Amino acid sequence: MPPKKRSSGATQSKELKPSAEGASPDKKESPELNLKKHRDKDAEFVTLCKSLHVTDLVCDRAWVLWKTVQDSTDEVTVQKKLWGACLFVTATDMDASCFTFTQVLKAVNLSVKQFVALVKKLDVNLDTISTKVNSALARLEKKYDVMLALYQRFEKERDTMRSCWTMFLLAKGRALQMDDDLVISFQLLLCTLELFIKRCPSELLQAPYTVSKVQSPPTRTSRRNQSRAKPRPPEPEVDVQLLETLCKENDCNTEEVKNVYQTSFSAFLDSLDLSRSPDFPQVNDLDQQYEEHYLKSRDIDGRLFFDGDETVLAPKLEITQVERTPKKNLPDEDAVLIPPQTPIRAAMTSIQQLRGGLISSGDQPSTILTTYFKNCTVDPTQDIQKRLETLEQVFSQRFAQAVGPRCAVLGKQRFTLGVRLYYRVMEELLKSEEKRLSVQNFSKLLNDSTFHTSLLACALEVVMATYGGSSFKTGGYNSAGGDPAETDVCFPWILDTFSLAAFDFYKVIESFIKAFPTVTKDIIKHLETCENLIMERIAWRTGSLLFELLKQECESGAAVEQVETTASFAQPLQHNHTAADLYLSPVRPGLRILPPDSPATSTSQASSQATTQPASQSSPRHPKSNSLSLFYKKLYRLAYMRLKTLCSYLLSSHPELEPIIWTLFQYTLQHEYELMKDRHLDQLMMSAMYAICKVKSVDLRFKTIVTAYKNLPNTNQETFKNVLISEGHYDSIIVFYNQVFMQKLKTNILQYASNRPPTLSPIPQIPRSPYKFPNSPLRVPGSNNVYVSPLKSPRMSPSIMTPRSRMLVSIGESFGLSNRFQKINQMVNNSDRSFKRTHDLGSTPKPLKRLRFDVDGQDEADGSTRSRMQEQKMKEDAESKKE
Repeated sequence: MPPKKRSSGATQSKELKPSAEGASPDKKESPELNLKKHRDKDAEFVTLCKSLHVTDLVCDRAWVLWKTVQDSTDEVTVQKKLWGACLFVTATDMDASCFTFTQVLKAVNLSVKQFVALVKKLDVNLDTISTKVNSALARLEKKYDVMLALYQRFEKERDTMRSCWTMFLLAKGRALQMDDDLVISFQLLLCTLELFIKRCPSELLQAPYTVSKVQSPPTRTSRRNQSRAKPRPPEPEVDVQLLETLCKENDCNTEEVKNVYQTSFSAFLDSLDLSRSPDFPQVNDLDQQYEEHYLKSRDIDGRLFFDGDETVLAPKLEITQVERTPKKNLPDEDAVLIPPQTPIRAAMTSIQQLRGGLISSGDQPSTILTTYFKNCTVDPTQDIQKRLETLEQVFSQRFAQAVGPRCAVLGKQRFTLGVRLYYRVMEELLKSEEKRLSVQNFSKLLNDSTFHTSLLACALEVVMATYGGSSFKTGGYNSAGGDPAETDVCFPWILDTFSLAAFDFYKVIESFIKAFPTVTKDIIKHLETCENLIMERIAWRTGSLLFELLKQECESGAAVEQVETTASFAQPLQHNHTAADLYLSPVRPGLRILPPDSPATSTSQASSQATTQPASQSSPRHPKSNSLSLFYKKLYRLAYMRLKTLCSYLLSSHPELEPIIWTLFQYTLQHEYELMKDRHLDQLMMSAMYAICKVKSVDLRFKTIVTAYKNLPNTNQETFKNVLISEGHYDSIIVFYNQVFMQKLKTNILQYASNRPPTLSPIPQIPRSPYKFPNSPLRVPGSNNVYVSPLKSPRMSPSIMTPRSRMLVSIGESFGLSNRFQKINQMVNNSDRSFKRTHDLGSTPKPLKRLRFDVDGQDEADGSTRSRMQEQKMKEDAESKKE
């Protein structure tokens, strides 16, 4: 099929037949393809290359790539599309400015998502995609997702003309250094809408904008008195009432949008040539300026969204999921309409929840927190203030470098929000410690700079994740390849900004979550992922505090294996360590921590003074770092969960190998932890799997391991493509195995082939997340499909709570008709029965008891009702113990 024609003739010719200058903006001329040199290639492939203005070198290398992948498909139509993928991969690897992303999409008649899937298919099948291409493709896909979400919201305002959308695209490209930031981009879109709406004729506007509309400010001089050299019109003043209306309709913070308007958007308007029209730039002028920007960036033509072009259409599956969102609980009820959960609505809701939970928190310490500061032996108030002032400057500067120089004000706003959360969580932490220790003097902890920096960094990471989504830098654990320029604020950006050790940051995560009163499930998952990233690679960088602690354990006489004894593997991950314990844990030899049951523990921990014991004292104990011990506990469990998943993919027919692989893997982490320096946990896991399969004569190739590894969540190809071999030298995972891993562990590996192999390490119990989700729906014991969820906030409408596909009951609010209890019972009684599992698989399963509601309206406080409920609960508990 020929490409679909654009509605704008001015840009159509450049899109379908780009000139040499347009396709390669960085060069004055683009050399023509020499057809005589390509007679050995398919004629249609050469035609495609010519239409995309590629060079002879790009054509040759793309053809070589095609020859390596052509065996993977037989269909002619798929082959032609793969040509486009090969050209894109080759041009990206060579930094060849031949064509834009949209141009190659239209040439092979594919949408963005289809093309991305096609390129990824090449990588999965043959491992031919470089890190550079993978990063470029991920950036384009994220930029498309953001642009699609923005256009779907903008489409409601379609009557404000095409030029409004084009101006927004141009503003986003010029004003934002990080133009794939959804929240800031959406705020910029609202600024653009404000500019156009206030200049639209009243008859074209609908409520509520007809009320907010004001007339454009009159020009200073009449047209007769204007000189031939027309002066630049005055900078347009923001219509505060109109902007507030736009923000209210879109659940956006007005102050933040005002700052975007006064900084980034105003600077963009200054860069436009408005001399021809005091109200609007000409449509052709906007198109021309955006065309130049688009060709220079060589990515997606955002104007195609307005034209409904096939290359940028949303996948049908995503549309179906949105349309399937139920609008009401039940047909016969007057329930609240539930709006579709679009990316922008989800982002705005998360921001509202965060800001709403901090309404009562100020920019300064509360009265309670101030009292804690005064109760300290050394008042930390001044140090805290000075530290915050210093870190605010650092944060704002680095934020402006990453997002754009005009966004420094936004950085200060987010820092202020982070400070409020920092004070709020600190207060909850100290209240918890006071309750636990019955003391109020926390001088040592509150004068610990690392504790405060870590707590603030965690608060800011929550703010950044709320505004920017839970995203992470996929690479960064080695220096091979990659762009050193900072282009995003994803974790671990905050650690680099504050020069904070990852091991120190990990100490505060769990206590932060427990002390965060309005924490959401998404934020918990985000922080848990941050913790996993620290354990799997970030904490193992050169110069990390972790290696210093491990070294000190050895020098003090405590063997490394005592960091975490294997006897505790089978026990659940339970501990009573708080952030105070972890930050005040001994970090040098000669310190002794009193047992938790010791009467002096409270006094010792409250004053934060570690007690030194003479070496001659009876029953000496080696110093043990609580933070290091807990780190290794979590590390082992993370490592085993990864290994278990990979074994389920590859070794389901050899289940006996899993405990053997785990034993070698665990031994490496415990005794040869230097192998983790500047490397990734999964590199040791894959090497251990390959080694055991080798000595056990099980045919499992590294390529097969790598292919299965890609299916694991949160993996990146850098993990197996760029592995540290020696200082400054990186190579593939197989080279690492042969030159490093095997050489270091050869003796240990060969023992598994002998008649007396090493004793197997106990298998750790795989626990659920150590973090509880207080706001998540919990299943009612003894029921199949009845869940109870606490109301997150009185300001939150129950309509946005889950579950959405069933009846929603909010205790404490108006319940409606009494027959709703009968409907709930009917739902439970008619549901499929679930059965408890018994250890005896041959016995008959016993059905669960159902939860029954009192349909007669009897009050819950009635004594007989309470007695019956208690008796039923006691019977169920007794029966469950028997089973």
